[in-house]
Amino acid sequence: MTPGATLNALASLVVPTTMLLVLSQANARVHRWMPAILLAMISSAMLLGLLQFSGAGFNNPLFNDSPGVVSSIFANRNHFALLLAIGILIAPVWAFMDGSALHWRGPLAGGLVLLFVLTILATGSRSGMLLGGIALAVSLALVGGRLQRRLASAPAWLFPALIVTAVFAVGTFVALSFMADRADAINRLLALESGEDMRSRALPTVISMIATYMPFGSGFGSFDPIFRIHEPFALLKTTYFNQAHNDYLGIALDGGVAGVAALTAGLLWWLVSTIRVWRAKRHETIFVGRLGSAIILLILIASITDYPARTPTIMAILVIAAVALAQADGARSQIALPARRPNL
Repeated sequence: MTPGATLNALASLVVPTTMLLVLSQANARVHRWMPAILLAMISSAMLLGLLQFSGAGFNNPLFNDSPGVVSSIFANRNHFALLLAIGILIAPVWAFMDGSALHWRGPLAGGLVLLFVLTILATGSRSGMLLGGIALAVSLALVGGRLQRRLASAPAWLFPALIVTAVFAVGTFVALSFMADRADAINRLLALESGEDMRSRALPTVISMIATYMPFGSGFGSFDPIFRIHEPFALLKTTYFNQAHNDYLGIALDGGVAGVAALTAGLLWWLVSTIRVWRAKRHETIFVGRLGSAIILLILIASITDYPARTPTIMAILVIAAVALAQADGARSQIALPARRPNL
């Protein structure tokens, strides 16, 4: 329906394609450094978000951001909150990737996680609160076993005491942020009225559009002009509804049956690989592969109410996570085999 927009959507795939080509040529050292690189990038984005939160005014010429909104390198606060939630996953894994987890890496990772949580609250993203909570729980599952083994010689009460202390610390800072009126996400959640949420109001229209353009779809990049054709008078406002804000419905609308089939194949691959990797024996590659699986999980959850995988940054991170998961799944069978003994 919109050939120019579809060509633009195709051109946007240069980002994940380039990332895939780079990672396919990278050696093991590069893959091992990838969590640290991502953590540094997310931390830098967090500092920019905190600068916005402090009241510093600046305009990014590369996208249409909303003045006064804490969105860092994104135009959408929800996408920034997702990036911070991914940082919550990466920080503990990075801390336990070598023997210094209980020395300088552990405290640094813990401090970053706390800052990520507080910055999510500052963004005002309601979905970010959910993603942050899920990330905290999944990160405990990722590193809990390694932490227990590191504390094997310590008293039995130390491990649960550390967990309780961490939960208490995060909860205390969240409560202080809310009482100081710095937790915009909680404030927006308490003030939410379902009738004012554009996503829920536009949902019936989006579903009717999917039925109209099946089985071929309206074409990728076409949502904005196509929605204007079908938009009822009750939804008219001074701003435009740029995406379906549910990427599963958005793919069904854009790609039709072929898009749904491709999406289903990708989800099945992620599910099967995730089950295999989480059931595999402990190994460094498996450890990073589980992290990749968890990152994809957060992106899938965020896609229920938004469109994060359509942004270049999340595209690149999604490819990195998928490569890590695929490598772990491929190494799983080799790890399970016994080491060969030399012939005598």
